[in-house]
Amino acid sequence: MSTDDLLKDIILEGMSDESREFLPLSGDETETPVEQDPAPETLPILPLRNTVLFPGVITPINIGRDKSLRLVRDAYKQGSLIGVVAQRDMHTENPTLEDLYSTGTLASVLKLLEMPDQTTTAIIQGKRRLSLDDILYDEPYHVGKITLKQEERAPADDEEYNAIADSLKEATMKVVRFSGNIPDNVGMMAVKNIESIFFLINFVSSSTDIDYRGKQELLEIDHLKERAIKLLELLNKQVNILTLKQDIQQKVKVDIDKQQREYLLYQQMKTIQNELGANPVDEDTRELEERAKSKKWSKQVNDAFHKELAKLKRQNPSAPDYSMQLNYLKELIDLPWKRYSRDNLDLKRAARILDEDHYGLEKVKERILEYLAVLKLKGNMKSPILCLYGPPGVGKTSLGKSVARALNREFARVSLGGLHDEAEIRGHRRTYIGAMPGRIIQNIKKAGTSNPVFVLDEIDKVGRDFHGNPQSALLEVLDPEQNTAFHDNYLDLDYDLSKVMFIATANDLSTIADPLRDRMEMIEVSGYLLEEKKEIARRHLLPKQLENHGLKTGQLDIDDDILAYIIDKYTRESGVRGLDKTIAKIARRVAKNVALDPTYKAALTREITREFLGAPVFTREEYQGNEQPGVVTGLAWTAVGGEILHVESSISKGKGLLTMTGSLGEVMKESATLALEYLKARASELGVDPRAIEEHNIHVHVPAGAVPKDGPSAGVTMVTSMTSSFLGRAVRKALAMTGEITLRGKVLPVGGIREKILAAKRAGIQEIILCEENKKEIEEIKPEYIDGIRFHFVKSIREVLDIALGDD
Repeated sequence: MSTDDLLKDIILEGMSDESREFLPLSGDETETPVEQDPAPETLPILPLRNTVLFPGVITPINIGRDKSLRLVRDAYKQGSLIGVVAQRDMHTENPTLEDLYSTGTLASVLKLLEMPDQTTTAIIQGKRRLSLDDILYDEPYHVGKITLKQEERAPADDEEYNAIADSLKEATMKVVRFSGNIPDNVGMMAVKNIESIFFLINFVSSSTDIDYRGKQELLEIDHLKERAIKLLELLNKQVNILTLKQDIQQKVKVDIDKQQREYLLYQQMKTIQNELGANPVDEDTRELEERAKSKKWSKQVNDAFHKELAKLKRQNPSAPDYSMQLNYLKELIDLPWKRYSRDNLDLKRAARILDEDHYGLEKVKERILEYLAVLKLKGNMKSPILCLYGPPGVGKTSLGKSVARALNREFARVSLGGLHDEAEIRGHRRTYIGAMPGRIIQNIKKAGTSNPVFVLDEIDKVGRDFHGNPQSALLEVLDPEQNTAFHDNYLDLDYDLSKVMFIATANDLSTIADPLRDRMEMIEVSGYLLEEKKEIARRHLLPKQLENHGLKTGQLDIDDDILAYIIDKYTRESGVRGLDKTIAKIARRVAKNVALDPTYKAALTREITREFLGAPVFTREEYQGNEQPGVVTGLAWTAVGGEILHVESSISKGKGLLTMTGSLGEVMKESATLALEYLKARASELGVDPRAIEEHNIHVHVPAGAVPKDGPSAGVTMVTSMTSSFLGRAVRKALAMTGEITLRGKVLPVGGIREKILAAKRAGIQEIILCEENKKEIEEIKPEYIDGIRFHFVKSIREVLDIALGDD
């Protein structure tokens, strides 16, 4: 049998057996005519994933990409040559020149085979090496500019070269003997019958189990002798690895024999222990049975437990399933089935505890007290499912602990931020190795009762991927109509969560799915006002930091003015987390001074505060007066509190054009356009000459141009500013306003009133114009916070202009 026939037989054998890998084969051992003939300068380029083709080697290629399939079909039909180049990254779908290695192989398509699994396999043969210089175009497939590369061969009488070839054959036969991919006799015959050293090197390089990057390095070596030496190094390393694998397999066989021996010994030991009356396995099952007697679970759970316990008794303790079964039964026993803590229904005590732990948050406290009141009157009630949403640092998470203390319940918390696997909620099925219950059941077990206060922290930051959507799993947890029978995949039993008081926290409601949001009672926890922050710092933060830093009362004194200065100049947040860190920084400096001088006491002044904290970090917009026409003070809401906002307008000769500056958003620009159109329509009524509007351009500017601004609440401010400019009349002093406008001249309500009012008071504003419908928000603000401010509640733009531009 010739070498060529033998190699074809190997191809057919590899293609007929799915368990056998294709073995790349060498074709004719004589140099092909294409070695001598010039190749075209441009060729279709076939990118290969995880494969490198060598000259003279025949190998099957599974064609997956449409472009590649079109290329090989055209080449096979026309009998033309192609360029075959390996990809640097096998995951690249549409490679460019940078994604391909520069050295490839000139090749021809010998055969196309349609496989039973609807894929196409091309049998291709390498001719000689080439250099890929450029990709000219990639449609309908890649076509590139190439240059053929010469092979630098060693002289025929080079003894070292011939010795390397013999060593290659020996090493290859060792690899074939160790490997189970092809029969020993076939592989060894294929290697022995290759007489050309050139083909031997390429055949072995292609067929050996080397990473495709290593094969690419071999293909790029121009001198055959150097390529052979490099290949021999790789083969010897592979022989060593295969030898090591064979040794490990022998050891594993010995270990299995050892396990069988240990099993027999265990059976003998078990018999002896039974005679002595002390069997650890029986002790485990006896303990489970004793604990099960005291459990107050349903008949369904009781039957399931004893069924699984009977299964445990039948299992071999040395089997892997035994420990899994034992852990499952322990989980069932440890869960607090129908065990509830008794609520303390003293409403006054609960109110006192909530006030002690948190200042403000009146709506949340009121909702908790309402629940307690109904529970006290009715005796039984499903727990509410609350969602506290608001900016970071306002105390949403810590509120859960206070609620648990007020109700005399256990506290459980799970952080949902970044959670992306549904099994984290529902649990893993017991068929998986390392399976465990979901986080809900785990925390119920940790709490020890079936009615804890359970905080689902950061519910808006739940992720989703191919593992499922955890928010969908939470639908069952947070639905009062369904959570009486919450099904955990690990337990494979229903658990009653209806007595659990779930409190979810979130920063951004837009990321919460609508069905999930619909199941929760939404309570907004807005940011704290400056006055509230001072109280929180005085009652909670300062005492906590004094204790944390080992300071005594009197060693650090911060009065209200300095607290306000710290809050205003060194923090910019809705909550108090940054304020807590700032006070901690002061406490550290004082602790250092006390350690150096035990008599040291710090009564903070602005100078000492700047020494401890550095220069002020933030500045607030101050009221700058509005003596000039066109300057009006507005009110804005930000995530870290309210701000005053100055709107300026000026007119100049022109054609009635409107221009705006100050990083205004689309909604704010629309408010300016609306204000001008209203002014044009009502010019005569407002005392403005219509011709002046037509003959003048008006420019509106909102200072702090680098800060983006948007929203409809500046509508009344803009129409007042424009009217003031055209009338040449200044706006009343110390006056601010906020409200949305319509083309009909109506003033609509806006949000963030509480924050805006407090910002106005800090800036020295004495009068504020608001929509009539915002009056209810003013009534909810404590009187001491708005003392000294006069409010004007309006329904129309005309009322706004009469107040702002009228006589004092």
